Parts: sequence; C-alpha cells; structure tokens
Amino acid sequence: MLSASVAERLAIATASTVLALAIGVVVVAAAGYNPAQFLQSVLIGSFGDATAVARTLKFTTLFVLTGVAVAIAFRAGVFNIGVQGQFVVGGFATIVSILWLAPVLPEGAVGGSLLLVIGTFAAVIAGGAYAAIPGLLKAYGDANEIITTIMLNFIATGVVGFLVEGPLRGQGQRAPNTDRIPEYVTFPRLVYDVPDFSIIGLAIALLIVGLVAVVIVRTNVGYDMVTSGHQQAAAAYSGVDANRMIVTTMTFSGMVAGVAGAVFAIMIQGYYSDPSGIGTYGFDAIAVSLLAANNPLGVIPAGLLFGALDSAGSHIRINSDIPVQLIDGIIGLVVLFVAAPELFRMAAQRTGLGGDDQ
Repeated sequence: MLSASVAERLAIATASTVLALAIGVVVVAAAGYNPAQFLQSVLIGSFGDATAVARTLKFTTLFVLTGVAVAIAFRAGVFNIGVQGQFVVGGFATIVSILWLAPVLPEGAVGGSLLLVIGTFAAVIAGGAYAAIPGLLKAYGDANEIITTIMLNFIATGVVGFLVEGPLRGQGQRAPNTDRIPEYVTFPRLVYDVPDFSIIGLAIALLIVGLVAVVIVRTNVGYDMVTSGHQQAAAAYSGVDANRMIVTTMTFSGMVAGVAGAVFAIMIQGYYSDPSGIGTYGFDAIAVSLLAANNPLGVIPAGLLFGALDSAGSHIRINSDIPVQLIDGIIGLVVLFVAAPELFRMAAQRTGLGGDDQ
C-alpha cells in the first residue's frame, strides 16, 4: 500500500468506509433493528447539530494527534504500539506539573497561559522520554519494540493508576482522581460553547501535523529517520547512525503522543483519573495511521472519520436502542479492508476501473 498512488489510497479508504457501513446496515437489519434509523443516528450523532459537531471535533483532535504519533514511527519502519502509554504519561505529567506550580504563579490569564505552556512542555518531555525507553532497547539491546511498547502501556496504566488512587488522589475525591486544575488554566471556548472542546485544541493538532509533515518530508533528520528504519545498510553507508535515529524516531513519536495527552488532560478532563477508564485513543490511533497510509497529512481525514464514528457511538448509546458495539464493528471492518488493498485493486481491475494489470 505504501507504493500506491495518493488517488488509489483515497479510493481504497473511501471504498473501505462505504463497504463497512453497508455491512453494518445489513447486520443491523439482520438483528431486527431499523437500518434507516441506524444511518440517521450515525449522521445526527456526528454532524446533526453544533453539539454533535463539537463532539466529533473533540474526538478528531485526539485521533489526529495520536494518529500522527503512530505515523511518525510507522513511516520510519519502527512499530510504536506504545502511544497509549505515552499518551497517559504525558497527560499525567501535565496535570501534576500544573497542580504543583499553580500556587506559586499569579492567577488569571498570565498565570494560566504560563501553566498551559509548562504543562504541555512537561507532557512533551514525559512522552518523549517514555518512548525513548523502547527505542534504546531496540537500538542497543536488539529488543522487539512491539513487545516492549505493549508492556510499557500496561506499566504506565498501572503506575499512574496507583498514584491517582493513592498518594496523588485529590482531597475529598470519592473516585480515584487528582485535584482539579484551576479554572483559569484552560483553552478558550471559541466558536463552540461546550465544556470539553476548544477550537484551540484542534488548531494545536493541525499545527503538529504540519510540523511533522515538514520534518519528515523536508528535512535531513526526517530523511535519515525513514532511511534508518527501512534501509539500515544504506543509512550506515551514508554516515547516518541508524541506532541513534531509531531512538530519535521513537522519542519524536512519544513527544507528539505526550502533546495528545496534554490536550486531553487540559481540554477534556481538567484533572487526571484512573487511566484504565480514559479511552483507548493510543490504540485506536494505529487504525487511524493505517487508514492514512502512515501519511501525516492523511491522518487529518482519517482522524475526522474516526472522530465522527466515535461521536455517533456516543449519540447512539444515549438516544437509541441499537447496540453501540456496531460502531466498533464498523471501525474494525474499515481497518480490515484498508489492510487488504489488493481486494479493491482486484475488484477494480475486473470491473475495468483499475487500468491494466501490471
């Protein structure tokens, strides 16, 4: 799929989504539910009104950030399956740093802005450092990064869960949560007046995507990252330290995952809770990156699709008796079809839409 043209990738992604929705409709009908109501619920839950659009963009923001974090590593031939753990560590570092420094900084817009910057910087450092661990193990210990990143996901969830359950649990909190950060430490509620989404968060995500795309495509560092991951012999011949670039790639990926955690912690929660219940954005990001063919810019429409489906799932869960698990099934089908592009190429060739068979 990496050798496919941009038009072919777009066609495959579109066909995957349409086919997955079609199968979902058939399953809904077979289960005795109204398929027209299901499709209507998906559309209304995703873009039906301003609240639905804001909810879709909220999920899109997180999927774009975590998706591009995965894409950085995958594009460079390194499998970072640990974005979820880096997301957790980054968000937790954001909340802790803000809570620690808020008493010594002035209140209001100035202090709030400083704390936002400090909290995000803490997330970048924490996420990058946590991702560097499997990078170092792979580069200098020949450890399988898939195994190490998966294990580090569990470690991050367990350690942060212990801390918010015990020593860092907020005073008077019945649930395992930290104290809430000050109200003036938040993103401005522009355009959409909802409590858990700010257009600033989405702007940060788009800015990060643009930065990543420039680094990977337009800089020597990006070229060295990709070359080291896919052609280590060629990288070594050209004087590039392949092991160092593997660590750099993982660190860069983790830094972006940390930013995603910071946006989640500041924009959505305002505190930190047991990470086992905050959502699997880092795991879902793998599917987002696959749908985008590991292209940083392609992560934007892929993230929007997943954000819309998640938003529809939230709407269906509350306002319909149709099982919300169908949304998860549709997402799984999209990923399945994207991972099997030859199915669509073969169908296109047999119908005369795919050109000559090479």
